[in-house]
Amino acid sequence: MARQRVLKLPVLEIFGPTFQGEGRAIGQKTHFIRTGGCDYHCDWCDSAFTWDGSEKANLMTTDAIIEALDQLGSYDYVTLSGGNPCLLSANMAELVQKLKAKGVRLAVETQGSRWQEWLRDIDDVTISPKPPSSKMTINYETLDFIISRLDKEQLTLKIPVFDDADLAFAKTIQERYQPDVLYLSAGNPEPKKEGSIVADQLARLNQLWDKVAQDPDWHSVRVLPQLHTLVYDNDRGV
Repeated sequence: MARQRVLKLPVLEIFGPTFQGEGRAIGQKTHFIRTGGCDYHCDWCDSAFTWDGSEKANLMTTDAIIEALDQLGSYDYVTLSGGNPCLLSANMAELVQKLKAKGVRLAVETQGSRWQEWLRDIDDVTISPKPPSSKMTINYETLDFIISRLDKEQLTLKIPVFDDADLAFAKTIQERYQPDVLYLSAGNPEPKKEGSIVADQLARLNQLWDKVAQDPDWHSVRVLPQLHTLVYDNDRGV
């Protein structure tokens, strides 16, 4: 009899409790599971260690991941992050099923470049199409497909804004998909800077607020900080 294959996931971090710093779930108490690997290499990526080879992921079974979560204490909301967790198929589907069986509410963060059937079981799907400043190219056919497969109640569209070209891009995303709310955040262009970045982040948020407020074409938009950068600067594991 053939042995059943043990599914494993490449995991870089499991941490919490902490709080979601962006988008619709901003301020939500959560634990994070950060997987390795990404099909994008954004110019300002704040978690480049997930794809640049500087750190090696641990291959973990779903049971080992849940055990690691259990050791952190009680939890009822878990965010799957990366990298791009949507690169992972059956192995991630198994983890999603086991966490849902425990009554855990699940969120995922992705750029919208890969569809996985397990996304249907995620409560909060945050898709963050990458703007021009990322130097990445969006496949709109794929993004259209993914968004069409998700319930409106599941979906959050969120875009980090670094410059005027990014803001114009965000407007095209709003026009194309017409979400109930489009979430914008003031991007952090210095993800490796040590020490306090609060003053610079607040200045960028101030500028973004002014630009959106003065443009009458903007509607159904929420312009938020990257809250975690105001509380934790560029610290990891928080």
